[in-house]
Amino acid sequence: MLRPRKLTQAAAAALVACAIAGQAGAQKHPAIDTAQIEQITGMKGAWSAKENVFKVSKPRNDVKVQVDEWAMPPFMGLTSWVAFTPAHHGQAMMMGDTVLFEDEVNPVMSAALDAGLEVTALHNHFFFDRPKVYFMHIAGTGDPAKLAEGVKQVYDKIAAIRAAHPTPESVFPGHIAEPSTITAAPLEAIFGSKGQTNNGMFKIVIGKPSSMHGVKIGNEMGVNTWAAFAGSDDEAVVDGDFAMRESELQPVLKGMRASGINIVAIHQHMAGEAPRILFLHYWGKGKAVDLAKGVKVALDAQAAAGQ
Repeated sequence: MLRPRKLTQAAAAALVACAIAGQAGAQKHPAIDTAQIEQITGMKGAWSAKENVFKVSKPRNDVKVQVDEWAMPPFMGLTSWVAFTPAHHGQAMMMGDTVLFEDEVNPVMSAALDAGLEVTALHNHFFFDRPKVYFMHIAGTGDPAKLAEGVKQVYDKIAAIRAAHPTPESVFPGHIAEPSTITAAPLEAIFGSKGQTNNGMFKIVIGKPSSMHGVKIGNEMGVNTWAAFAGSDDEAVVDGDFAMRESELQPVLKGMRASGINIVAIHQHMAGEAPRILFLHYWGKGKAVDLAKGVKVALDAQAAAGQ
C-alpha cells in the first residue's frame, strides 16, 4: 500500500499561494472603461482605487439657490453625482444622486425610467430653500455604456428644461376648480370599491398589511395607499400615497408617470417593518376620471409585481 508523500514546507506554501491567487482571480471583476463613461456622459470623473469606484459629478451652478437666506455654493451640497463599480460578468452597478428643481423632477424621472434606470428615492435636503431643491436617487445594473447613456439622457433632459425656462416654474400646468363638486360614482366604478365623500371631495383608501416588532400593522396604522380628489369632474386634482414593497416601486412609478401623474416624494415612513414598505406621494391635475384611471394603472402594475 502506497503512503501519501508528505509535502515539503516550500511545496505546501506554493500550493496555498496558488489557491489564494486562483480565488483572487475568480473574484476580480473587469475594469470599467472610465474614458468611455466620461465621453458618453460628458462629465469628468475620479477613480477610487480603494473602493474600486469611478464617480462623475456636475455642480448645479446654472440656477442660483438660497438656503436660509444664504447663497449656497454647489460645494455645500448642490452637486449631482453618479458612481460606477464593476459587477459580475462584465457588468457595472451604478448609483447616483441628482439635484433637481421642482419643474425638473417628473420629466427627468420619466427620462430615467425610459432609459432603463431605476428611481429609488426623492426627497428634500433643506428648509427655506429658494427655489425649492429636490434630490432624486437613481440606480441600475448592466452594461456600463448603456448605464452611462441613461445618465446622459437624465442630464440632457435637465439642460433642455432649463434652456426653455431659465427660471424654475412654480406651479404645475392646469387648473383646479372651486368649490369641489366631484362625482363619486364614476371613480368608484374605476376602483371597484366604495370611497369616502366630504364637501364635494372624494377619497379611496386601500390598506397594505405589514408587521413591525412582531406586531401586525395595516390600514389604520397608516400603512395604506390612498387617493383624494378635489375640484370638479373636468378640472380636478388628485393627491395621495402609495404604500409598496421594494419590488413594486419601479412598476408603480412607471404606471404613474405614463399616466401623467407627478411624483413628489419617495421615502419610508417606518423602521424595522417586515416586509419593508416604501411610500411615494403624488399630485396630478386633469379630468377626475382620467386621474382615477392613472392611479388604477399603477395599482394594477403593483398587483402584477406582487404576484
